[in-house]
Amino acid sequence: MKLAEQFELNEQYDEAYAEYKKELPHKQNDLELYTKLAHIALILDKKEEAKAYYVKILELDPANILAHEQLLDLYVHDDKFKYYLLRGNLHALQQQMSFAKSDYKKAISNAKDSEEALPARYLLAGICEGQDKLQEAIDEYLRIIDDDGKDPVVFVKLAELYEKTEGILSSISILERGLKEYGYKEFKEILAGYYIRSSQPQKALDITKSDLTKSRALMDLDKNDEAIVILNSCKDKYNDQPLMHSLLAQYYFQKGMKSEAFAEIDEYEKLSPNSPLIYQMRALIYESENDSYNEHINWGKYNIAKDDKEVALNEYMTAFQFNNKDALLIETIASLLETTGDNTKACEFYETLLSVEPENINALQKLSVFRESIGDYAGALNYMEKLKSISPRNTFVTENYEKYLDKAENGGDILGFFKKIFGNRMR
Repeated sequence: MKLAEQFELNEQYDEAYAEYKKELPHKQNDLELYTKLAHIALILDKKEEAKAYYVKILELDPANILAHEQLLDLYVHDDKFKYYLLRGNLHALQQQMSFAKSDYKKAISNAKDSEEALPARYLLAGICEGQDKLQEAIDEYLRIIDDDGKDPVVFVKLAELYEKTEGILSSISILERGLKEYGYKEFKEILAGYYIRSSQPQKALDITKSDLTKSRALMDLDKNDEAIVILNSCKDKYNDQPLMHSLLAQYYFQKGMKSEAFAEIDEYEKLSPNSPLIYQMRALIYESENDSYNEHINWGKYNIAKDDKEVALNEYMTAFQFNNKDALLIETIASLLETTGDNTKACEFYETLLSVEPENINALQKLSVFRESIGDYAGALNYMEKLKSISPRNTFVTENYEKYLDKAENGGDILGFFKKIFGNRMR
């Protein structure tokens, strides 16, 4: 290597090139070596060899900007397909997705046949999906299938996209096509899952080999006794899988064995602690017991887990009608109201929280801040005084007490306060 570097330094490029090539058998993944060889190959006008080295560099380092740029120069006149494909890749690396998308389309139009165009179609489909242009992505994946149906992943991807656009029946249709036309037997279990979710349990039962899927299908067919035989036979095998415990919970629920169902939900939660299904199952059990309070509490938690805060707030508000003394529920409602920007309503609930827990530090702090924000400095100081008596070393107190005191004593503008509340009607 040192000899090659010396030759290169002396501009003896033929000799340097020969010496660097001797290193290849020993350093087949050496990025620096390929970079040197590619550079000298360009100097010696060995364009084809330079291309090969830069391609190897991209195999080792797909984000290598220099290799992209050099290959673009090498392909600009010789191969328009590769030129636009590489330019698309470079734009994608630079997060210029609209330019990348345009380049991939040009690459497709310059491909010598549909097979050569496939890499550009895959990349174009991926960008469309990333831009949430799902129908465009679907169209590209369908063209890929028409040109080459050998990749089962494309069918699975289409099934996912159809579920988001046209619905689950379209997902089933494309997977059935893959199974029928191309014999993708691995689709059977995927299809069984789609059949279950589309309320076609018998079809799922006909094609699945999974004990858990069979059990789920049997329960959906009201064949609970057959289902539990299977579940009991494989319980030890699948005891560490959340699905096992959700199926057992479903079985016990359908049999009216509520305590056993709750126990299985607890096991499920240990294995899948962030799943909305935990709260959905509990809500259904509480509903069957006519426990409206806990039913709506769990529907609220279910929607929080699904990040649907508005629906969750409605559920918690309903639960509040059945129990207006639950401090945790009241605080949760107040917090959700804050996230919606309804600070006035939130503070009403913080006031309610204080009636349940008079020394709730969070409520006192929230109310103090709210009162100060609308110019009610005396009210803000009142909450601050209560907070100080409960927690004198509280950071909020130590940082803001003097400021609130000063405003209450010197900055209290009762007219300004009412103007903030009632606006121009105070004129």
